[in-house]
Amino acid sequence: MVRRGAGRWAAAGRSRRDRRGRCLSHQLAVRLAVAAAALCLAAAGPGPSALAAGEADPYAFTDGARSVTEATSTTDALPLEPGRTYRSSLPGSGKLYYRLDLDATSTAYVSATAVPGAGTTVAATDGLRISVRDARGASCSSQAARFGPSRSPHPVAAWGAREVSSGRPLCQGAGSYYVLVERVGAKASSSDTWPLELAVVSEPPLERAGATSAPGSWNSASPEPVAGQAAERAGGAGFAAASTVGQGVWRTRIRPGQTFFYKVPVDWGQQLNAGVELGSSSGGSGYVNGALTLSLYNPVRGFVEEAYAGYSGRQTSAALAPVPPVAHANRHGFAAQVKGMRFAGLHYLVVHLAAQTADSFGEGPYGLVLRVRVDGTAQPGPDYAGRSEPGQLFEVTAHDRAAATPAGAADGSAALRALAVGGIGAGTVLLAVLGAWTVLARRRADAL
Repeated sequence: MVRRGAGRWAAAGRSRRDRRGRCLSHQLAVRLAVAAAALCLAAAGPGPSALAAGEADPYAFTDGARSVTEATSTTDALPLEPGRTYRSSLPGSGKLYYRLDLDATSTAYVSATAVPGAGTTVAATDGLRISVRDARGASCSSQAARFGPSRSPHPVAAWGAREVSSGRPLCQGAGSYYVLVERVGAKASSSDTWPLELAVVSEPPLERAGATSAPGSWNSASPEPVAGQAAERAGGAGFAAASTVGQGVWRTRIRPGQTFFYKVPVDWGQQLNAGVELGSSSGGSGYVNGALTLSLYNPVRGFVEEAYAGYSGRQTSAALAPVPPVAHANRHGFAAQVKGMRFAGLHYLVVHLAAQTADSFGEGPYGLVLRVRVDGTAQPGPDYAGRSEPGQLFEVTAHDRAAATPAGAADGSAALRALAVGGIGAGTVLLAVLGAWTVLARRRADAL
């Protein structure tokens, strides 16, 4: 016998289960949509630049760089800590001060990178100067970086140091030291404020005293350019975003006003050589002095040397002068090219195409070929009595070597491929989890 109203209660139960089932299904649909959107974004990676043709890419500052307010006197100078990177600004005139609180044993380096905006008027002699001074005002070191014959605004960097050495009478001992950064150049140039990036590094002393003079001889002959099939490798937009390359031939395309950053693993005892080629234009006429610039910086972003080439619409090239193999004792040399090659680690090649190239030959893009040679067998490094800040700065790791190959995941396309593979892998896991949620939800709905 069927009790009166049983069908009505059964229908109501089914209705509640249906509503709950639909609710769970809706929640799962939302979760699936969110997961699918995340996977699409991961697989897509960063999109192409939305910059107008010929406009310089913005400089890629170090992620997490701290903002530090510049002071106009040593009294108000704020401290900079070794191992950190900072963002500041450099006005058209005046002197800026920052403070270093140093011990008596570590050598400290500070690199300042100025980033003038696109369209800024600069002369060949324009740039910035950085110096490190002790509490008495005595200069420990000083270097200026200028735009040179390109007369085109682009990131330029110079470095200063407080070196610990028994042969130096000044700037020894623990205490406060001051970093002075200032503009140099022509009065007719733009007076706008430039963004500034400061990188601070400490190098520990050696466990035992090393050589006190630079190696007496090394192969200073210009080597044959590296030949072979060129691999695609887009350049980065800053020191922190530099693309890794090793020995070989690398190519990309560049527009007037752009600056590309590459990093090359160079170990102790190895010798770096590099040259860059700019492809011919499809039209136009004239001559652009210093259109192509190739600069070399060491692992602490210290300027070593650079080369220029003019451009007449035909293929042109610029090559760095030979530098010695990396050796700790190179710091005792006389020439800047020798003194700068004092550490193993990632060395930077920076390529700039002058903005005014567009006036004579168009916006491009132009074919760019970078030829990199790393000669010599890696040797054991010096015995440091401590660690650098940041750590492992003066080492070449297995990851560095892998990234420097054509198959390495350091360029944009490889990075996107890795991201896509990672996205697919993560997507498989997500779909499996969501599938389990679906089964569980159905069972719960049926059990209601």
